[in-house]
Amino acid sequence: MKSKILILFASLLLSFNALAISLQDAKAQGFVGEQTNGYLGLVKETSDAKTLVSSINAKRKSHYQKIAKKNSLSISDVAKLAAEKAIKATKKGHYIQTTSGKWVKK
Repeated sequence: MKSKILILFASLLLSFNALAISLQDAKAQGFVGEQTNGYLGLVKETSDAKTLVSSINAKRKSHYQKIAKKNSLSISDVAKLAAEKAIKATKKGHYIQTTSGKWVKK
């Protein structure tokens, strides 16, 4: 089961690479960051960043639901695991959210 989860997370990360240019640009410009709940958050609100966050989070939720269903886990457990991986993978200088909800640069 653990290997299935890892494969699904890898496919999740690869699917986000399709949006990598705009997502990475938004991260590099400090508009968005990784939250502790497994979803992308707005650091600085702009209409483009807000649209990007909505799009990415809808895709993440769909992937989390698939992973949760296949592995008999709750979606919040999957999102929590994804948050740990996303925050760990965040590049230096990009924003991450602390457990208190504060945005900090990694």
